[in-house]
Amino acid sequence: MSEAVIALRGVRAELGARPVLRGIDLTVRRGEVVALLGANGSGKSTAVRSVIGQVPVSAGEIELFGIPRARFRDWRRVGYVPQRTTAASGVPATVTEVVSSGRLSRARFGMLRKADHAAVRRALELVGMADRAKDSVDALSGGQHQRVLIARALAAEPELLIMDEPMAGVDLASQEVLAHTLAEQVAQGTTVLLVLHELGPVEPLIDRAVVLRDGCVLHDGPPPQAVGQHALPGHDHVHPHAPAGAEPIRTGLLS
Repeated sequence: MSEAVIALRGVRAELGARPVLRGIDLTVRRGEVVALLGANGSGKSTAVRSVIGQVPVSAGEIELFGIPRARFRDWRRVGYVPQRTTAASGVPATVTEVVSSGRLSRARFGMLRKADHAAVRRALELVGMADRAKDSVDALSGGQHQRVLIARALAAEPELLIMDEPMAGVDLASQEVLAHTLAEQVAQGTTVLLVLHELGPVEPLIDRAVVLRDGCVLHDGPPPQAVGQHALPGHDHVHPHAPAGAEPIRTGLLS
């Protein structure tokens, strides 16, 4: 089997006093495209934020490229696209300046060289935003802003791309551009973990779907043909990682 790029084992996390992750196991191997699905509040975003260190875990282990996350330092190997609603807005910066900030992890002494500028231009071309390079990010539509956030992550040429709801609130045309961009990255061997509310145009790229419910893994396997109100394969059971005394989880429903 290929190398585990992300490995979560028995991970638990709380937000305040509320348990959000209840001992989840998740492995993403090199070259895989894994979708993390679930209803609002299921723990999807908390799971990916725990991977990059934004949310502390109270139990369990997390590894990146086989290294415990606490000791992992080579963050240029990881590209992260946050939810657009949580990303910085109102910043007086141009599209190029925002995307260039994603290249700083590879820049020497914080100075961008010729190769760095070329990588920024390629990232903008990948997401179809090269013609808006000098524009202020505040002048962009929601879909265009999302493309810029993705270009910022791609500028570092990461081996692992983690994206939190990249299609949320984005028009269909931008969704299709983003799906095409992602397909190009996958073809180059990039490993991808996507948080999604629904599969949409990226469905053909997904190798595996991991469905969360109430902080537990409900399904880990082939992508369901539909999400949301529609049925998932399976039957009623208590997931092996659910806390003692938990109510039976209906794998036939996502929400």
